[in-house]
Amino acid sequence: MKIVDVELMVLKSEGLYNKPDGAEEPLGPTFMGLVKVTTDAGIVGYSDMETAAPVAKACVDTPKWSKDEGMEFMDGLKSLLVGQNPLEVERLWYRMYRGSIYYGRRGAAIQTISAIDIALWDICGKAYGQPVHVLLGGKWRNKVKAYGSTLFRPTPDAMREAAKVYLDQGFEAVKFGWGDFGKDRRMDVRLVEAGREALGDKDLMVDTGWFVERTPKEAMQIVKAIEQFEPYFVEELLHPEDYDGYRQVAQSTHLRIACGEQEATDWGFQMLIERGGVDVLQPDLSRCGGLTVGRKIVHMAERANRLVIPHSWSSDLLTAASLHLLAFQRRAEFVEFNTSQGPLSRLLIREPLALKDGFLEVPDGPGLGVEVNHAVIDQYRVA
Repeated sequence: MKIVDVELMVLKSEGLYNKPDGAEEPLGPTFMGLVKVTTDAGIVGYSDMETAAPVAKACVDTPKWSKDEGMEFMDGLKSLLVGQNPLEVERLWYRMYRGSIYYGRRGAAIQTISAIDIALWDICGKAYGQPVHVLLGGKWRNKVKAYGSTLFRPTPDAMREAAKVYLDQGFEAVKFGWGDFGKDRRMDVRLVEAGREALGDKDLMVDTGWFVERTPKEAMQIVKAIEQFEPYFVEELLHPEDYDGYRQVAQSTHLRIACGEQEATDWGFQMLIERGGVDVLQPDLSRCGGLTVGRKIVHMAERANRLVIPHSWSSDLLTAASLHLLAFQRRAEFVEFNTSQGPLSRLLIREPLALKDGFLEVPDGPGLGVEVNHAVIDQYRVA
């Protein structure tokens, strides 16, 4: 079996990434990249990616730089893959990484590699007639507890109302993130307090938003102020590359400190563990390097006794990939479940993932175990 085509489709939904006026939820991604890898056996693999999709498309379509073998270091990813065996995921990952190293290593290039890698694992599962988690090495569970991933509301009353909505939907855990958090420190505490009051003994997570500029000591003050409300973790207190700052914060509190959705490659996550000292690693499979790197992160985290709770906000397609990684982990506490109702979040697969008693079931069909919705792709495709 050989790869015959690699395509990056650019999807665009209506509306903006953030909340429109008066809305309680964001609309989900505005732009999304969708990777399609086609083989000569008729097996096709898919993955989404939340990135600057036109840049990712250029990473795929850029022509080969040199005719000489061994000179691949700024080639387009399609040129590196066509004619290759899609089942050799580990070798192909490194071929893409090295072949794009002059313009890659991070950012859109590694995110595009990540999505292609997920699509290759999808092909592998379909070729062998097995779900991805079996190919990763095993299935430890059939379902994973989901936390509703949403934004902070502007007032304590709005927080209580929102929490009640998610409890009524069946969530056993909710993460409130950034949004109106970070504008006023005293109000921040009141918002977290209201979330805890409304959720009771259910799990509460807090995402403070890394784009709010903070020193490590300011981050420590936030953590100290909300410790009494016992959030399961506190996420993204500092700039993603402030590894030394994260260590200071993690050592100052009994709360779990989480980070990693912006991180890439197993080398980057080694930095988060060894230098950052964070408690919860949050690899986004469409950013960190795909399932090939995700499996390495799981092994690394198990050796270092850290938790892995993947970031999976973009669509049900990414959530399905994350469920396979979580099924493979010996310990898996939560899966992130985007509560946005935008079409690229909810409709990208034919049978959207559904919450059952607070859990999401791990897909058990071949590959990722979900089928993309071609009608939705055609409707929102712009390139």
